Amino acid sequence: MKTRLNRFLAQRGVCSRRQADALIDSGKVNVNGTVATLGLQVDEQDDIVVSGRRINSVRPDKIYLAFHKPVGIMTSVDPKAKDTVRSFLDLPPSVFPVGRLDVASSGLLLLTNDGELSEHITHPRYDHEKEYVVTVDRTVRREDLRTMADGMMILGSKTKPAVVRKIGDNRFSIILTEGRNRQIRRMCEMLGYDVKALRRIRVMNIELGDLPSGETRRLSVKEVRDLQRTLHLI
Repeated sequence: MKTRLNRFLAQRGVCSRRQADALIDSGKVNVNGTVATLGLQVDEQDDIVVSGRRINSVRPDKIYLAFHKPVGIMTSVDPKAKDTVRSFLDLPPSVFPVGRLDVASSGLLLLTNDGELSEHITHPRYDHEKEYVVTVDRTVRREDLRTMADGMMILGSKTKPAVVRKIGDNRFSIILTEGRNRQIRRMCEMLGYDVKALRRIRVMNIELGDLPSGETRRLSVKEVRDLQRTLHLI
């Protein structure tokens, strides 16, 4: 049975559907010796190659990992880039980061070969929670936290409401349901703060906890099941 190429790649653990579309659009996917196009329908009989790697027609066993990303490590999956999550952990080609965490930030990053799950976590329409702890260069004013909570104009539109709580003289936690490029840093800059440290401590029901920096752990069966139920995947 034929299926769209981006979905096929997601099911084979190559990447999420949106990432697959980007790969296809950049000409990095070949099907039966021909450069693929967006919307192409394929099945297990087709010979599919992504960036020089032939894709197995058999669906792989699912892998779900939590990684405490250190500062300085990029979430890029480009095999030619240096200091990426893939090179740092020596990940197999089928395992990729779920979403982004910028190079200057640390904390929880989910890794998987489950493209469907990744798509449901990262797509803007789903509004899933991600929690961060932010340290800035001076005392945080409560009126500024209210401004962040209510939403701010950045990148041409207003951010969604957030849950913001002061947890120290120059520290606060913030729960977002969107993931714009450098969103927290941009919000702080607009309010006159310089971000000294930004750490993600939760993605939906998955918590960073006491996982050491640079280490990974497999998600428990319960964590995966709860995640899948929330995402309506089971």
